[in-house]
Amino acid sequence: MRILFIVPYAPNLIRTRPYNLIRYLNEGGHEVTLLTLYSSAEEQQDLTTLQNAGVRVISEPLSRSRSLLNSAGAFWTPEPLQAAYCWQPALAHRIDEVLRPVNGQPPVDVIHVEHLRGARYALHALTATRQIRPTNESHTVSDKHAIPVVWDSVDCISHLFQQAKTQSKSRFGRWITRFDLPRTEHYEGWLAWQFDTVLTTSTVDQEALLQLASAYRTGSPVIEVLPNGVDLDYFKPDPSVIREPATLVLSGKMSYHANVSMAVHLIDEIMPLVWAKRPDVQVQIVGKDPAPQVQALAAHPQVIVTGTVPDVRLYLQKATVAVAPITYGAGVQNKILEAMACATPVVATPIAARSLSTGPNHEILIGRDAVEFAAAILSLLEDPGWRTRVGDSGRAYVEVHHRWSRIVESLVKTYDTLILDSRTRGVKDATTQIDS
Repeated sequence: MRILFIVPYAPNLIRTRPYNLIRYLNEGGHEVTLLTLYSSAEEQQDLTTLQNAGVRVISEPLSRSRSLLNSAGAFWTPEPLQAAYCWQPALAHRIDEVLRPVNGQPPVDVIHVEHLRGARYALHALTATRQIRPTNESHTVSDKHAIPVVWDSVDCISHLFQQAKTQSKSRFGRWITRFDLPRTEHYEGWLAWQFDTVLTTSTVDQEALLQLASAYRTGSPVIEVLPNGVDLDYFKPDPSVIREPATLVLSGKMSYHANVSMAVHLIDEIMPLVWAKRPDVQVQIVGKDPAPQVQALAAHPQVIVTGTVPDVRLYLQKATVAVAPITYGAGVQNKILEAMACATPVVATPIAARSLSTGPNHEILIGRDAVEFAAAILSLLEDPGWRTRVGDSGRAYVEVHHRWSRIVESLVKTYDTLILDSRTRGVKDATTQIDS
């Protein structure tokens, strides 16, 4: 199968969804062409890694100043800022080049575009596919796009913004999400109707998008759930690493507004309850680009803010407990899957775990408020056997439900169905034209 995969940011170990989808599609023998953007030398190296693995990579640079100008240009339009943020006309031109017919035939079998930030590229590809009419001696394909286009929304951004507008710890974050929310709701509801299939990572996001789509027009577009996975060969327990007796780890990109709010909530509201009984407990906040609010948390003697680390696995493998006190969010939380894959017991809020089909107090512990969350942490700190059982159950859970190879098998089935439907539709349309 020939797949054009368009991602508005360089896939890598941190942007794990596109990275692993592309990786496993490539390893499965499919011909993958990646069109993407990069903003640093490190991201260029990430793309070189994929290229060396056999993926055809076509990339263009996207500077921070360009993204800010894109957002400023969209400020006075009906388009959401997120949809404009990653626009690079040079990449759109590359899409036109890749989709140019070869001997009158489509050059790829399916197009996969990720995220709201990639929506412009998805629409651009959609327009290009309507101009492709493969021919042979007997029939042609109608104006309905000859190449299926899949838009992977990942999360429903409107659902995320709806929460962030009141719960974000950033004043600017609350303002900007309130500003962009109405436009994002309308845009996502409209987008859901434009493509052959829309993907989300969870049923929560699927339902949110369906609701937006139904508000835009009657009926239901095709929206399927394709969950996130975890690389079980990369994230795994290491018997040679000795776990520390009283260390909590919180991981994630620490410039992301939901993670900033999570870190502040942990230190300001949960940890005082823990430290009141266990003043020896240390918190490690691990992740790149910590915002000033996160950096300020390191003023507490028991809090370490690492910033970028070469390998997050060591922190997960050494930690006593991983915590994810997320106060708002969307989709499947990779930070939880990675900790579980390392057999590290996890304590999370209901919002953080709602996309998982785990049992209560089995594969993961749930804290509904600060008191319950602190109690769950303390219960694990005080009982090594309990920690081991929860950690082992978490590992077993992700092995069954979040193995990337199985997720990609499901994605390929979606592609196969769309390709067959597209070709069948083309033959029917051509037959109709001939009969008439």
